[in-house]
Amino acid sequence: MFIISLTYHKSLEEVDAHLSDHVEFLKTHYAKGVFLASGRKNPRTGGVILALAANKAEMEAIIARDPFYIHGVAQYEITEFIASMTSPHVEFLANK
Repeated sequence: MFIISLTYHKSLEEVDAHLSDHVEFLKTHYAKGVFLASGRKNPRTGGVILALAANKAEMEAIIARDPFYIHGVAQYEITEFIASMTSPHVEFLANK
């Protein structure tokens, strides 16, 4: 599993200019079962994505197609972790 932390490097006006394309990117990867949860940081300095991928290289390749990445809107920090304990509501994640 991966936690992807985005930090904006451009103005919110530029972020918003690419937001609809970014949302379409997210929807595509939700449909593929890659993204599990996502949302804005509070305060609005970036966002967070919880994701599944075979390895970090695969996750990096996916992120490279994000319009925010392509247009240099955000910097990405990708953290891989092994889910060793989960809530019963997300127990299936520990077995991936």
